[in-house]
This record gives sequence, structure tokens and C-alpha cells, in this order.
Amino acid sequence: MLASLALIRSALSAGLTFADAPLTPGGTVKVSVPLSDLERSYVAEGGNAVPPYTVATLAVPRGFDPAKTWPVLIVFSSSDHLYPNWFDMIGWYRGTALAEGWVLLTGDGPKPPPTLDSSGWRAGHALAALDALHRSFPGSKRWPIACAGQSGGAKRASYLAPLFAARGYRVAGIFLEGMNEERITEAYRRFQPGRDFLRTPIYFSSGVRDTIATVDQQNAADNSMRRTGFNNIRHTTFPGGHEVSPSELRNALRWFRKGS
Repeated sequence: MLASLALIRSALSAGLTFADAPLTPGGTVKVSVPLSDLERSYVAEGGNAVPPYTVATLAVPRGFDPAKTWPVLIVFSSSDHLYPNWFDMIGWYRGTALAEGWVLLTGDGPKPPPTLDSSGWRAGHALAALDALHRSFPGSKRWPIACAGQSGGAKRASYLAPLFAARGYRVAGIFLEGMNEERITEAYRRFQPGRDFLRTPIYFSSGVRDTIATVDQQNAADNSMRRTGFNNIRHTTFPGGHEVSPSELRNALRWFRKGS
């Protein structure tokens, strides 16, 4: 659990808990949560043995009050190096998103996937984390969500956003950085979230010095999404490489909130 004794005391005094673990506004907590039968079936994709629980990591901004509505950013990491989603969430997204008044959430296995780091593995654990959020804060079922990822995590975020929409979540945006091949077309056709999903805000960020996902590759991915019918894309560049730009992320989160 990512909490000091002082933070735990503060959380207890505030009466906030996430999956029975003390939660402090402005803090981050990591807990074990169960998987439903459906989530277990997703996790098993590719022949994976299903772990006994999901590790859900939640970060909430200062002033967090679950009686209010909060946008939720669900972060996905790349399969490279088998980094868990919480690793990218804490390293790339947490500071900026908390400052913008967003809740952050990830779901991961207790260990890397034993056979294949599949989209099902990532989806099942993310859905289990969302279920835990809803059990802890029933009003959160109505909160808008956005998916975010960098590089391979961007491919994963764009692939799973249609699944979340098809399952009834209100997807308020998708943040993609350093993506050299688009996956949302395939997922849109597979999960069939409905034509309204084509209007989902997509913030596509490209580093002009990115040698892994070049600007030409990212332009091709942009064009491919537009040909599918996605018509609410902001494709921007920044003077950097294969990384998440805090200012780009900030702009995206503000844009998503306007539309949510």
C-alpha cells in the first residue's frame, strides 16, 4: 500500500476507503481486489493462468469528495519490458492529472502475465479495478472515464476504449502519445460501441524528435482513424521525443473535461 502512517490516520479521520483501504485526498493507494467471472475470462486470453486477484491502484486529487462527480483517467503501459500500468500512471501521468482534478486508476496482475501480455489481460484487470471503484463509491458509476497510453500503451488504450464504451462506460476521451500504428479501427469493429463513439475526443500527441514513432508514422495512424470515421481528433506536436509531454497531457485533460 502506497501510504505513510500519517496519511493512513488522515484517511481514517476523513472516513474515505478504497476496497477497505484508507484513502487520503491527494494520495495514492494500491489494493488487492477480486475478479468477476467475465474479467477472469478476459485475463485468461492467450492461455494465461488467472491470478487470484487484481492489483488496483487509485490516486485521487486534494479535495476529493466522492459525493461529487470526478473524471477518471485509466492508464495503460506498453508491453515492452512488461511494465505494469501503475508504473506508467505514477511516472508519467499522476502529477499532471491530479493537479487538473482527475482521479487516476489502473488494474494489473500481481505479477506479469505468465503467457501473453494480451489486451484481454489488461482489460480484465482494468475492469476489476473499475468494479472496485464502483463498490467503494457507488456514484462513480456515472463518472466519465478517459483512456491514456504512450507508445504501446497508446495502442492498448485505443484498443480498449471501444470495449469500455460497449460495456456502458461514458468514454470522455482518449489520450495517445507516440503511437506508430492505430488499433482503434479493429476494436471499433470488434466491440461495436455504436456510431456515437466515432465522436469521442481523441488527443493524439507526437514528439517531432520521436525516432520510434516518427511523425510520418503518426500521421499515417491519424489518417487511418479519420478514414474509419473518427471525426473529433486533435493531432498536435511538441518539441520532444518518445515521451509524454506534461503540457500536452494537460491540454488533453482540459479538453476532455469540457466535453464531459
